[in-house]
Amino acid sequence: MTFTLAIVGRPNVGKSTLFNRLAGKRLAIVDDTPGVTRDRREAMGNISDLEFRLIDTAGLEEGAPGTLSDRMRKQTEAAIEDADVTLMLYDARVGVTTMDEHFGAMLRRAKKPVILCANKCEGRAVQEGVFEAYTLGLGDPVPLSAEHGEGLADLYQFIVSALKEIGIDPYAHEEEEYGKGQSRNEDTGPEEGDLNYEFVDEEGQNDDERPLRLAIVGRPNAGKSTLINALVGEDRLITGPEAGLTRDSIAVDWEWEGMPVRLFDTAGLRRQARITEKLEKMSVADTMRAVQFAEVVCLMLDGELGIEKQDLKIAEKVVKEGRALVIILNKWDAVKDRLDTQRQLKDALTKSLPQLKGVQIVTVSALMDKGLDRIMPAVEEAYSMWNARIPTSPFNKWLSDTLEKHPAPSVAGRRIKIRYGAQIKTRPPTFSLFCNMPDDLPDSYVRYLENELRRDFNLPGVPLRFYTRKGSNPYEGRRRQNRDSKRGKRYGKGSK
Repeated sequence: MTFTLAIVGRPNVGKSTLFNRLAGKRLAIVDDTPGVTRDRREAMGNISDLEFRLIDTAGLEEGAPGTLSDRMRKQTEAAIEDADVTLMLYDARVGVTTMDEHFGAMLRRAKKPVILCANKCEGRAVQEGVFEAYTLGLGDPVPLSAEHGEGLADLYQFIVSALKEIGIDPYAHEEEEYGKGQSRNEDTGPEEGDLNYEFVDEEGQNDDERPLRLAIVGRPNAGKSTLINALVGEDRLITGPEAGLTRDSIAVDWEWEGMPVRLFDTAGLRRQARITEKLEKMSVADTMRAVQFAEVVCLMLDGELGIEKQDLKIAEKVVKEGRALVIILNKWDAVKDRLDTQRQLKDALTKSLPQLKGVQIVTVSALMDKGLDRIMPAVEEAYSMWNARIPTSPFNKWLSDTLEKHPAPSVAGRRIKIRYGAQIKTRPPTFSLFCNMPDDLPDSYVRYLENELRRDFNLPGVPLRFYTRKGSNPYEGRRRQNRDSKRGKRYGKGSK
């Protein structure tokens, strides 16, 4: 069974840097600004052959009840309670501070194994700060540098010893299989006229083995963290009236009717012109990474404010990434004119993003736990359409009927002929069209095909992609043979 390590300490001692180092990838935002991390973040980590579940926490700070510092401290206390072993970091360059002493006493009262880590131990000038650690009464400190990866061998031995003291075999763990065996779909598409062609969706073959990745995005203070807490049934994420509480994307594992789901809480996306601070730019980049790795994205709107220009821009980014989309209209209990709010939302989507016509809209109140039971059925339906597969033969029958009803336009006196097509990918549904002049096919006509396909095959609100390829000329080889034959007759064999 995999054991759990929690990384704790006061702000700006390098907890997120060590978290990223042990996780083997950049998951947590790292910045010199104290207090960047606010929610606890989880990932699988390892040191050599030692694998474990890892929890990054907010900086330990004291605050009055109900304040942001108090809410962050409660999240850290929950992580300590959940962990088998706690890693307490302090800054060896600064030495042991009063705050370190205060939280060292708190960890001693927790009666769980604590490994004291003296971070930022690059060079010899920090030896005095390392010796100060003995005043905390937490045993020998482990000198390390999370940024440079120094001292991890010693940390390995300390972790093994701490686990043996509490009767846990550190090597009796199960391999983390998430993502194992996935392969990229290398299908290059059909040859023209191959009605028996059906692509193999290797990417979707492992869906039953991994959780559905669902990202919640939207403007600041729309209620994203509140929604996730309501879905999972616990105060997993920090919430409050302050805008911009979430700074980096937090993954929360959950299960809905037997289906594993990985929820991603993300930082609020403001207008680009208002984003000036480095930390917010990093938060926005982290949010967009969450969208790229998600399969379904829920765009959360504030029902009291209605849809705004920034919401439409976020929806457009989701569509460009090719993700399935569900719109959640939050704070529905506080909306006075509900019919007018829904009408304005549908009008704005029809006018600005016609490709999202028919996208599912779910009205909820995350704070009051109302309407939450309608979210996952809508997500499941959007996910199903995102994985839709249309066989080659029905697709070409549809294509023939659609072209007959409205033929492709002519360009410079030459008619564009679309001869054949097939679906080459799902997630989102992607199609390849063979035509004689692929570069000249107008975007307006491609949008016409998208709309017709979406309507005829019942794919509302799903991003569709069309790629055009130049079809081969069936008479090209015959003309070359005739030309060579005439040339041979004209000159004769052996003529000069």
